[in-house]
Amino acid sequence: MGLWERFDRHSEKYDAWYEKYKPAYESELLALRSVLPENPEKLKALEIGAGTGRFASALGIGLGLEPARAMAMLAKQRRLEVLLGVAEFLPFKREKLDLVLIVTALSFFKNPNQALKEALRVLKPGGQIIVGILDRDSPQGRCIESEKKESKFSAEAHFLSATEVLTYLLEIGFENLEICQTLFKKPEKIESVELPEKGHGKGRFAVISARKTFHGFGN
Repeated sequence: MGLWERFDRHSEKYDAWYEKYKPAYESELLALRSVLPENPEKLKALEIGAGTGRFASALGIGLGLEPARAMAMLAKQRRLEVLLGVAEFLPFKREKLDLVLIVTALSFFKNPNQALKEALRVLKPGGQIIVGILDRDSPQGRCIESEKKESKFSAEAHFLSATEVLTYLLEIGFENLEICQTLFKKPEKIESVELPEKGHGKGRFAVISARKTFHGFGN
């Protein structure tokens, strides 16, 4: 079964995870909000790999890109405008967006580095990218890596470390990098919302913010 087919077939089960482990989900949202600009609904903003729209809808982002049709249908129920497509070939001209969001989807892209280059291309100079990942080098991240073969969703995932993503972003021309982390326990053991902490390496979920330089990279 291909990756998109897995998400199409099990889209409702995927979406239900966020209700089952709501304090973990809300902890992720809090970490993302800590680097999110004010009034994102007023910006030209896109979530790449929007899934069922859980993050974009909660964070005030009205546009998503998603390859799996069943996931996109659930996202539309959350009043998200969804384009069908893949991260490596974004359907936008260069320098059109103020903000790009990618939450956990980077591990499922065929070419994560190309996807980040595409995000750079479509961002305006000074535009912001926010990337949320399951950090492979965190204690919980190492557990995810060892257990992924048993998962309906992550069996084909290539989990990245926060260090790898930071390096990718710097190499292709992003600047002003910031990082924070959350989910310091397994999701089923998180009973209340966790406050994000600066840095990476302890929390399962890492959030990286960066800006497109004004010097013409990615054009």
